[in-house]
Amino acid sequence: MYGASDVRVETVPDPVLQQPGDALVRIVRSCICGSDLHPYHSMPANPEGSPMGHEFLGVVEDTGAEVSTLRVGDFVIGPFAWSDGTCEFCREGLYTSCLHGGFWGADGVGGAQAEALRVPLADGTLVKVPGIGEDDAVLPSLLTLSDVYGTGYHAATQAKVTKGDTVAVIGDGAVGLLAVLAAKQLGAERIILMGRHKDRTDLGLEFGATDVVAERGEEGIARVRELSGGHGAPKVLEAVGHMPAYEQAVGIVRPGGVISRVGVPQYDDAPVGFESLFGPNITLNGGPAPVRAYIEELLPAVLDGTVEPGKVFDRTIGFDEVPDGYRAMDEREALKVLIRP
Repeated sequence: MYGASDVRVETVPDPVLQQPGDALVRIVRSCICGSDLHPYHSMPANPEGSPMGHEFLGVVEDTGAEVSTLRVGDFVIGPFAWSDGTCEFCREGLYTSCLHGGFWGADGVGGAQAEALRVPLADGTLVKVPGIGEDDAVLPSLLTLSDVYGTGYHAATQAKVTKGDTVAVIGDGAVGLLAVLAAKQLGAERIILMGRHKDRTDLGLEFGATDVVAERGEEGIARVRELSGGHGAPKVLEAVGHMPAYEQAVGIVRPGGVISRVGVPQYDDAPVGFESLFGPNITLNGGPAPVRAYIEELLPAVLDGTVEPGKVFDRTIGFDEVPDGYRAMDEREALKVLIRP
């Protein structure tokens, strides 16, 4: 990406091993994320360009001398952050705060919207999935484990969603829809999805939403409060990242409740004072999902078909079509675009 709305497909040198803990991965599937639309809207012009993409499935092509858990030919899931798996934060399951890790597209590490990628700290980062072929029907669902499914699950677990809960989910993008799925898996009894794109909210209903609220602002707040007993929802999952979504969350959360934010925030001045959060004893949490912590937990239900999070992909493209894939997601023509080399 060279700036706002300026995405180009280019040929660059093949990645090579640089450290003994590296692996080289040939990418089988990648995709465009809703968070990629933030720089697509506002990135300043950059003559050098920034590699894009942070979600991928692939096959290991080569490994460094210190890689011990992976072999050439292994099929792997790549989380959206790389991590060593051994530092104090990784041991706590907080892989996105790894003392030695980082994010794709930064620190000299390429992006995953590519044919191949060098993976630092491969033993700690990549998750091997035996018995998977490069054209298996389950690949879209496996790909969601690299980010959006794990992020939706993180929203629900950070809110401590449990059996019998009433949960409100703000946002009908891929993360919001998979937050619905996660809340259902964790036992929520009533799941109110706030979204106004019917094709998306219909999928939300399939994933487990019990109610859809298309209204916004005060009207939307009133409707959610009505559906949740008058006082608001005790668990609110904010999967958008813009200030209106945060304000909606503050408006619909019940006193003593939790707002769990996983939409990448595009603001720094969210109200947390007496009138917003402090007075009604509301908890605010969330953050970038350490999806590496959830992959093994979520993987079995994906493999046996109990859940199909890959339904969030509604368009498949090749590399030449990636710029148009960004446009389609930005203009709401596509929910989530899968890239197939």
